[in-house]
Amino acid sequence: MSQLKVYNSLTRQKEIFKPITSGHVGMYVCGPTVSGESHLGHARPYITFDVVYRYLTYLGNKVRYVRNITDAGHFEEEGREAVDKIATKAVLEKLEPMELVQKYTNLFHWAMAQFNTISPSIEPTATGHIVEQVEMIKQIIEAGFGYEVNGSVYFDVKKYAASHDYGKLSGRVIDDLLETTRELEGQEEKRDRADFALWKAAAPEHIMRWQSPWGVGYPGWHIECSAMATKYLGAQFDIHGGGMDLLFPHHESEIAQSTICNHTAPVRYWIHNNMITINGRKMGKSYNNVIKLTELFSGNHPILEKAYHPMTIRFFILQTHYRSTLDFSNEALQASEKGLKRLWEAHEKLQAMHYEPQEGTTDPELESRIPKLVAEFNEFMDDDFSTAKVMANMFEIVPVINSMKDKTIPVSAISKQTFELLQGSFKTWLEDIFGLKSVSEADNARLQGVMQLLIDIRKEAKGKKDFVTSDKIRNQLAQLGITLKDEKGGDMSWSVE
Repeated sequence: MSQLKVYNSLTRQKEIFKPITSGHVGMYVCGPTVSGESHLGHARPYITFDVVYRYLTYLGNKVRYVRNITDAGHFEEEGREAVDKIATKAVLEKLEPMELVQKYTNLFHWAMAQFNTISPSIEPTATGHIVEQVEMIKQIIEAGFGYEVNGSVYFDVKKYAASHDYGKLSGRVIDDLLETTRELEGQEEKRDRADFALWKAAAPEHIMRWQSPWGVGYPGWHIECSAMATKYLGAQFDIHGGGMDLLFPHHESEIAQSTICNHTAPVRYWIHNNMITINGRKMGKSYNNVIKLTELFSGNHPILEKAYHPMTIRFFILQTHYRSTLDFSNEALQASEKGLKRLWEAHEKLQAMHYEPQEGTTDPELESRIPKLVAEFNEFMDDDFSTAKVMANMFEIVPVINSMKDKTIPVSAISKQTFELLQGSFKTWLEDIFGLKSVSEADNARLQGVMQLLIDIRKEAKGKKDFVTSDKIRNQLAQLGITLKDEKGGDMSWSVE
């Protein structure tokens, strides 16, 4: 039996996966910043690590999957805008910051439900763990690796690098960091340009602020994940996942902070998915190619020729290895749409078939080939989660299933044992491990999600005494044959006429 091997970004090689505690896996994945709607870039990591979660569970592990919500919205580090995204957006949308956070957290959860991802075991928020972050910063200062200036606290990167392998994960050399660090607010306070913020003093106009031993302020970006991962997974845990764009500075800084506080490297296996491009270009505002998930599902974006079903997106992502660049285009998505339809129809045909034995009809070639193709499902997934190769094997079996359905090949061309193996494997792999489902089922789930979203918006409108919006939602749904009913306690229910 093959053993699971994963590509470890830290060592840059595939390694046999051995959890710290046999049969138990701790996995942390960096979650979204809920300062706006989730976009296409969010689809890949959360679908990728959903399949990792499902496969580890399938192998018999009890998995604690922690995925945070970044709801403090402050980014003062290289590669991030030196603004409080959430506070800025809250002003634009005339909402309280935490009202905005809730709105976009709900939208994120709704989008993840469309993709049929399993909710994480724990979903901590950055604002809910300020105490833990402050305690961690205190430890870093006490250990001599943090220093306070004017109410802000910085991590001393050069001092850390003198005794630790700073830059190993991202492959950055510390001298290069000095050349590439952007000129951001507060640089003159640092001992060194490579140092990063653990805590920032809040200006009077800064909305999100907390008391600390260093004055009123807010935590740095990186300390959030270190604090939450340590709290829920311990000083050292098995897997830390995220997109390759987080290698530096985020994950590199996490390692430094956690190592000082916990006196051990925090993570055994670092797993990173590669990036998404759109028609060969990196996704970015300047290219006008940032596609929100709601736009992807509705087709309401200039780049899109049509709406794409969440299951088409999920299938498309799994057809490429997670460490390869993934290029989205209308042609590629439409090819995936056809591919998923062909595979799912074969799956449904297979599940509806009954085995009818006939003497002398077994085909030795098929009887040998089918179990081999099925056995390779596990082998491919054990080789660093090669979903694309599993899919390729499935497509090789599809013509056989179709021929059995058409009776051009009898079902008895394979033994009953092989038939049951094939039937069970397709169900397990497509539904349980790859998390795919029929488009009609997904459409029903989508309707449920859309209705919940409309109910939430209507509740919000009623709470603000915006009865024009509230009545508009109810009346327009009524025109579509959907009745919204106000229940006691402010709840709402709906039914289709």
